[in-house]
Amino acid sequence: MSLTWKSAIRNFEDYLRLEKSLSQNSIEGYLNDVRKLEEFDRESGREQGPASITYHDLREFVNHAGSEEMSARTQARLISGIRAFYRFLLIDGEIKDNPSSLLESPRLGLKLPEVLTIEEIDRIVNAIDLSKPDGHRNKAIIETLYGCGLRVSELVNLRLTDIHYGEGFVIVTGKGNKQRLVPVSGKALKEIDLYRIDRNRLPVIHDENVVFLNRRGRRLTRAMIFTITRDLAGRAGILKKISPHTFRHSFATHMIEAGADLRAVQEMLGHESIMTTEIYTHIDRSFLRDTLIMFHPRS
Repeated sequence: MSLTWKSAIRNFEDYLRLEKSLSQNSIEGYLNDVRKLEEFDRESGREQGPASITYHDLREFVNHAGSEEMSARTQARLISGIRAFYRFLLIDGEIKDNPSSLLESPRLGLKLPEVLTIEEIDRIVNAIDLSKPDGHRNKAIIETLYGCGLRVSELVNLRLTDIHYGEGFVIVTGKGNKQRLVPVSGKALKEIDLYRIDRNRLPVIHDENVVFLNRRGRRLTRAMIFTITRDLAGRAGILKKISPHTFRHSFATHMIEAGADLRAVQEMLGHESIMTTEIYTHIDRSFLRDTLIMFHPRS
């Protein structure tokens, strides 16, 4: 019996969850890519099934997707998902040859992330009204995001038992449930302690071990962290497009500008590849400018 799309996608999902230990968001991203290919196969009238798709079919699919005003970055993400799917089918013995092996991703320009200056971060912190019930909590959130370089998903899942005050470290659970030790500044720890006084006054606490809670005593959502950071940036008069990830970018950039070892920053950020961390070496504009002034004959 030939392999059906439904069966292949179900097996691929099990592989991503059980063997690759990917997060649910990453799994959904991959599955959406494959479902687009399934839809293309069905709408083309061929309905060949995943094991009968050829390289030329995939080229036609990618060209069709690209005609729908898809950005180069989105197209590259789509191709990456299709490649992962067919690598799985090859490993699983469902196909003998990988039709996606010759697919080429579009060339992507270097996209530098938005970064806050130290002065802008201070303005955001100073914009927090500590007289409000959520004041100390929001200050602790900003200091932890910036002080540890956490992803927003890592922040909302941070537990009280992950904080090791004596050693000055937090245990962070990142992508694929991989854990890493990240140094935490004394300032961030102080703000967390101040927030915990307010936290203990909540009428009810549903998530006892979760650090950051809403006023109903439940874990904050990712969306709520986005709202908090965006509102604080507005209050501070900062016009840059701010997200929780901006503080992670700023953490890495300021560390490297201060001379931190790239490998150490890679470990703290939880990047699998050093190439992901290397983007932050492109952001130190002051270093580039000083180099130009020092060495260029016209300077």
